[in-house]
Amino acid sequence: MKYQPLVSFRRADARVRSKQRGFSLITTLILLIVVTVLGIGASQMVLLSERATRFDRDAQIAFQAAEAALIDAEFDIRGPNASASQRLASFSATSGLGFIDGCGTGTSLGLCLPAADGQKPVWYSVDFTDESTNAKTVKFGDFTGRTISTGTSGIRPEMPPRYIIEVLPDKTPGRSASTPKKLFRVTAMGFGPRKETQAVLQMIFRKE
Repeated sequence: MKYQPLVSFRRADARVRSKQRGFSLITTLILLIVVTVLGIGASQMVLLSERATRFDRDAQIAFQAAEAALIDAEFDIRGPNASASQRLASFSATSGLGFIDGCGTGTSLGLCLPAADGQKPVWYSVDFTDESTNAKTVKFGDFTGRTISTGTSGIRPEMPPRYIIEVLPDKTPGRSASTPKKLFRVTAMGFGPRKETQAVLQMIFRKE
C-alpha cells in the first residue's frame, strides 16, 4: 500500500490553512483601520459641534449686550442722566446742538454728526473697542448710572457695550417744514466673552 498521496494532501491542507490565517489577519487589519477612521471622524464632528455651539452662545451674549446698549442710549436721550442740563439739551427734537463732526467729548461724548455723502459712515469709522480717555463712544452707564455685569470670569461680556448717537433730519411725510424735527440714530456694539466676538445693532429714535 502506498501512503504518499495522503502525505501530499496533508501538506496541501497545511498550506491552505496558512493562507487562510494570513487572509484573516489582513481582514482584521482593514476592519481596525475602518473603525479607527470612523472614530476619528466622529470625534472631529463632536469637536466641530462643540465649537459651533460655543460660538453661537458667544454671539448671543454679544447680541444681548448690544441690545442693552440701545436701551441705555434710549435712557440717555430721554433722561434723566448724569449731565441733565447740558446733555439733554442736545437731544431737543428741534435743536441738535452739541453734535460734532467726528463725535464729541465730555458731556457731548458719543454725539456725532453724520458723515457727508460718499464718505464712510461715522459708525463704521469709530473704534468701539477703544476704552481710553480719548474714546469717541459712550460706555454703558456713563450718563445713565446703569450697570451691566462684565469680566473675564464666567460667561459674560468681556467689556461693557458702547454706543454713539447721530442726529438726522426727520423727513417723515407730513412733518411741518417750518419747524424741522430731528431723529437720533443709535449704533451700539456689544461684546461676547472675548472682545473679538462682536455684535452691532442700530435703531432710529424719535423724541417727541
